[in-house]
Amino acid sequence: MSDVPERWGQASVYPDMWADPDKDPRNNDGVSPDGELATLEDFLRNYRLTLRMKCEGLDPEQLARRSVPPSTMSLLGLLRHLAEVERDWRNWIRPGDPAPKLYGAGDGDFDGAVAEQAVVDGAFADLAREQAATDTALAAHPDLGERVGKDGFAVRELWVHRIEEYARHCGHADLLRERIDGRVGQ
Repeated sequence: MSDVPERWGQASVYPDMWADPDKDPRNNDGVSPDGELATLEDFLRNYRLTLRMKCEGLDPEQLARRSVPPSTMSLLGLLRHLAEVERDWRNWIRPGDPAPKLYGAGDGDFDGAVAEQAVVDGAFADLAREQAATDTALAAHPDLGERVGKDGFAVRELWVHRIEEYARHCGHADLLRERIDGRVGQ
């Protein structure tokens, strides 16, 4: 018996896809959004949904399973990390003292990602709360060229950086999920 899971996809039409196109919640009616801000929002929404999809159907042990030593990366760690990052982005928007870290200094977001249901539930709740708070903070700045925070970041840069962060970590999630149960796809 091998420790390597058999590769599989849930899709039946395209076996290397995560879901068949007609059942993929990320697919829309094919009409792209109008305007730059709407496009950025659409990309971020789809990457957030992709991350949630990569975590679906896994138990706490699977979500907390680390990739390969010495890495501390896990799907649960990624959820916690992105909650922390969302908070950091809000710190860049507002002037004044930064909000405290959610999971402590260093790699607390990854190191504390242990296989307990309460930690899993907390990670999903933290991520949803921090995403909503950052979305609200950015909604107050619809001009993508506006400079915000003490360092004068352009709002556009914050949007693009958020998309880049989620996209990169969705790539990590692809590999982590395949290692856990062999499921592959977009």
